[in-house]
Amino acid sequence: MSTTPGTAAGTAPAAAPWRDPALPAAVRVGDLLARMTLEEKTAQLYGVWVGAATDGDGVAPLQREMTAAHDWDELITLGLGQLTRSFGTAPVDPALGARALARAQRRIAGAGRFGIPAVAHEECLAGFTAWQATAYPVPLAWGATFDPALVEELGGRIGRDLRAAGVHQGLAPVLDVVRDLRWGRVEETIGEDPYLVGTIGTAYVRGLESAGIIATLKHFAGYASSAGARNLAPVRAGGRELAEVTLPPFEMALREGGARSVMAAYTETDGVPATADPRLLTGVLREEWGFTGTVVADYFGIGFLQSLHRVAADPAGAAHAALEAGVDVELPTLSCYGKPLVEAVRDGRIPEALVDRAARRVLLQKCELGLLDPGWTPETGEEIDLDSAGNRALARRLAEKSVVLLENSGGALPLAPDARIAVVGPRAADALAMLGCYSFPSHVLTHHPGVPPGIDIPTVLDALRSELPGAEVAFARGCGVRDPDTSGFAEAVARAAASEVCVAVLGDRAGLFGRGTSGEGCDAEDLRLPGAQAGLLDALVATGVPVVLVLLTGRPYALGRWRGRLAAVVQAFFPGEEGGPALAGVLSGRVNPCGRLPVSVPRRPGGQPWTYLQPPLGLAGEVSSLDPTPLYPFGHGGSYTTFAWEDAEGGGAEIPTDGGYDLSLTVRNTGERAGAEVVQLYLHDPVASVTRPDVRLIGYRRVELAPGEARRLTFRFHTDLSSFPDRTGTRIVEPGELELRLAASSTDVRHRARLRLTGPVRAVGARRRLRCEVTVSEVRPGGATRTPRLRSTGDGV
Repeated sequence: MSTTPGTAAGTAPAAAPWRDPALPAAVRVGDLLARMTLEEKTAQLYGVWVGAATDGDGVAPLQREMTAAHDWDELITLGLGQLTRSFGTAPVDPALGARALARAQRRIAGAGRFGIPAVAHEECLAGFTAWQATAYPVPLAWGATFDPALVEELGGRIGRDLRAAGVHQGLAPVLDVVRDLRWGRVEETIGEDPYLVGTIGTAYVRGLESAGIIATLKHFAGYASSAGARNLAPVRAGGRELAEVTLPPFEMALREGGARSVMAAYTETDGVPATADPRLLTGVLREEWGFTGTVVADYFGIGFLQSLHRVAADPAGAAHAALEAGVDVELPTLSCYGKPLVEAVRDGRIPEALVDRAARRVLLQKCELGLLDPGWTPETGEEIDLDSAGNRALARRLAEKSVVLLENSGGALPLAPDARIAVVGPRAADALAMLGCYSFPSHVLTHHPGVPPGIDIPTVLDALRSELPGAEVAFARGCGVRDPDTSGFAEAVARAAASEVCVAVLGDRAGLFGRGTSGEGCDAEDLRLPGAQAGLLDALVATGVPVVLVLLTGRPYALGRWRGRLAAVVQAFFPGEEGGPALAGVLSGRVNPCGRLPVSVPRRPGGQPWTYLQPPLGLAGEVSSLDPTPLYPFGHGGSYTTFAWEDAEGGGAEIPTDGGYDLSLTVRNTGERAGAEVVQLYLHDPVASVTRPDVRLIGYRRVELAPGEARRLTFRFHTDLSSFPDRTGTRIVEPGELELRLAASSTDVRHRARLRLTGPVRAVGARRRLRCEVTVSEVRPGGATRTPRLRSTGDGV
């Protein structure tokens, strides 16, 4: 509560406790807070967005309406909590941007009494959102890899690039679980299953945090459950859905990934906006899970409490509600946490203790980052190359592993090296077809016409011509992405008719707020292919020439209309700057496809919302004329080789409600080329005290095998993985029958193991086991196995 002035930064004694790195952070911050005025404390609670546009279309919701100009020189005399998107607002050369950021930090530190710099944050959803930075595959593609180790490597690389540029905090990953495939931000999510989202998201967090970058989990919580798939619409999910689907990925990323920040969601659940929900931001997050980091607002989210949610009468009321709930930092720029907050505290309308609580959390984080240390300098001393050869190589590997072969029934793939190929479609020759809405070219450069992308992005057409130099490749666009014009059909059909095989490259264009077919604010009425693309595909199929459909999308689209009519179907979810060569490699056979679906592919364009996590009443039945069964199920994916699942062991045992059980099998590559299989473990609970999903993923392991090679996989199931909230909301493990299913997808079951849990009902708390560990053993000739001493971490650990 004290507002005793401190000593000016230029004359502060070196022995001031808050400046002493040898003291505990809590002691240092306590000393610093006691020296700060109210205005200086509140200055630590907001960011400033320098250079944000206040006219025209923006990159954040209602940016024009919510952004106000500020006197920078006057503002920083009080200090500053955060700097918003120095790199992600306009195209700036990375080296020049790093120097400009360092100069800004020196000005901030020099202007205030305490010499404290700001935390610089940037978006990093699919790479550092900066000009000339690597554009990696989107998170939905990460989910398709089922490869946490690779995603952890990705997080580490992105984190090192952020750090080299002088950035401290990354606004990623998105841990929203897909609930409605029409939602525009499906591309930003990892999938429709909380276990997959949790394990992949946690791996990304570990990578980002290992580079010293604060990972910010978003959007907490329920954002993807918005009604009607409309961005920012109310959430009408019940407490059970929140507990079983929405919250587990966040819990895992905090407990096991070590994320140090959480972003409050825009949405409201049951009438309470997340930004003003103390049960969520304090009760669950801090009291139950023990989180000690910072909670930041989504852009303008605090102001939205007044303007959109109407639960506050004025900015001061919005500030009070957010602070009381547990939001520590207002982003992207100051509004409610500025003058309105200070005046309300002075008037006694808001307790200063709420300001102190938030400021303490912010300053503790700055202390962790070294920003309070006497020797701090804004220059990193690292080279700035945001699209290095190593980055591109990783982008290629991630893209290759994320491509999903949905079908190859016609045997058209791999393509013959000397074939006559017609490449048709609006996504074939457009570099932006590879990129999601949070890539810099899609997110920012649309506001800067004439500025080049800054990175090399080969198209599918160019990559295929390079991949197959002996082939005769013709091209026709056919139609646009979302316009209804069919005038290009005739040329496309002629090209296809003159070829031996037609590769139809269709899909989305990422954008923001209706400026694309996928991305933030680009929600879909149904799951038909956008524009005239479905008609183009019909016309190509009618030629009788084998058609290979290649989809470059941010969400799955309904494909039942072409069931049995296509020679092959390949799905890629915005695979990034190296997506063209990755797809060309799959089409040529150089790359053996090994991705698996992180979301189901629907049969029909309607019937949403639906995901595979359904209780019996959510499945197909005689009581409704609508059959929601997907065309391709969650976890599905094909390969150019074959695998045998052998010697499965497990089942028929009794274990206590606090026990565990091992389930094993051998996977053998029985084909003629190397490939990867993804073994998935699902739980089926036949009878429970509340309705349960028919099946749900509780473990998986990706295993790469040479021809003839085999590995023995052992899934270490623990009963905690069968827990669920009972009718009172208490998470329990119930005695009774369970079935574990080893499967190649949510519907392709290869082995069933029946277990009986015995003993009393057991309540489980926040320290319950969250994952199923998997060990992998070498299978020697003759069938002998050798188990490594250390458990594998490739199962999502």
